[in-house]
Amino acid sequence: MIHTLSSREFGHNVSSAKSLAKQGPVLITDRGEPAFVLMNIEQYRAITGAQPAQSLLDLMDSLPDSSEAGDFELTPIGLELRSE
Repeated sequence: MIHTLSSREFGHNVSSAKSLAKQGPVLITDRGEPAFVLMNIEQYRAITGAQPAQSLLDLMDSLPDSSEAGDFELTPIGLELRSE
């Protein structure tokens, strides 16, 4: 079931809109025209095929091992402070 709220109603009662979004998408209108849709994350993922975000640790574990990157050297650079 789709619920509809005006932008004003949404702004005055966000918690109510969030509760409605648990039941189904909430259409938010701006000047009487559909403008936004609020939905819970499960509905969003089902529509977009998006996967849950990985933790930073999981992301770091998925990076290739630095030993596989090959050898490289870092060249130091010199910086000078200017006085004005």
